[in-house]
Amino acid sequence: MDHIKARFSIGQVVHHALFDYRGVVFDVDPCFSGDDGWYERVARSKPPKDKPWYHVLVDGQQHTTYVAERNLEAEIDAKPIQHILLGTVFGGFENGVYTRKLPSN
Repeated sequence: MDHIKARFSIGQVVHHALFDYRGVVFDVDPCFSGDDGWYERVARSKPPKDKPWYHVLVDGQQHTTYVAERNLEAEIDAKPIQHILLGTVFGGFENGVYTRKLPSN
């Protein structure tokens, strides 16, 4: 069985190549984990289901997206993003990457 390696990591700022928005990865699925109805309605370019998919906080918006790896590219010289959930997931921004928030006791 092949081990699938994700190209992007949690906390990395990315750019959606098709829809031209920025965001930060907050979770990674090794392969598509949504339902077929959503895939048929939303994933119109039919990206592969057997490659990594990413949960992304969208810059300047209040929603998240679920994006196939092939539609993302690394944001070069990444700047911070604005999102209402940012502070609940991440603790800081260093060297262009968000750091995970440490659990409180």
